[in-house]
Amino acid sequence: MQDDDTGGTPPCFAQDLIAGHPVDPATWRDVTRFRRAERERLYALRRGMAQDDRAAQTAQVVRMLDETLGEVRGRTIAAWWPIRGELDLRDWMADAHRRGAQMALPVVVEKGRPVVFRPWSPGCAMERGAWNIPVPKGTGALTPDTVLVPLVGVDAACFRLGNGGGYYDMTFAAMSPLPRRIGVGQGFCEMSTIFPQPWDVPMDTVLLGDGRILSASA
Repeated sequence: MQDDDTGGTPPCFAQDLIAGHPVDPATWRDVTRFRRAERERLYALRRGMAQDDRAAQTAQVVRMLDETLGEVRGRTIAAWWPIRGELDLRDWMADAHRRGAQMALPVVVEKGRPVVFRPWSPGCAMERGAWNIPVPKGTGALTPDTVLVPLVGVDAACFRLGNGGGYYDMTFAAMSPLPRRIGVGQGFCEMSTIFPQPWDVPMDTVLLGDGRILSASA
């Protein structure tokens, strides 16, 4: 799923508002340039990962997920279909489903609007969604109690740098209560700061492929 820095609303500097928040235009331009450059730097590191390293980091994250989540039976957990070198948790998703979790994937149904979460299970019917990403076919929707979120980058306060569409932040802003949010990424994705903006929603916990766990409450 794409994600960006706009908070789900095109910048409108005439009112100096983004997603209903007053933002200084010059500051926002600087933050946007910084995030774009960091995103490209981190994409390059992903592209340079050896397959063995990617597999090892995925296995490490899976171990931490099991420890962090504990019993998954009866839980509704949203994850993602991997794109752009994201860690691939599909085997873990299938195993969690076998252990009694209801799994879901995010689906963009309207550009610039919160996503819906459709139920997913191994072998379920899929179709091509936004950006040609496979999504579960159908119209059913779930409300997850836990959302696993892919990271391009993340800072020490657990604010996330995403791919470039704003969808996770606008989705979380529309959810009450907020689900548990667990960010997942490679070991190299930690940054000193993403320069969080008023609409950015931090992760509760972050699991990194090098075995580190970050917490927003730390």
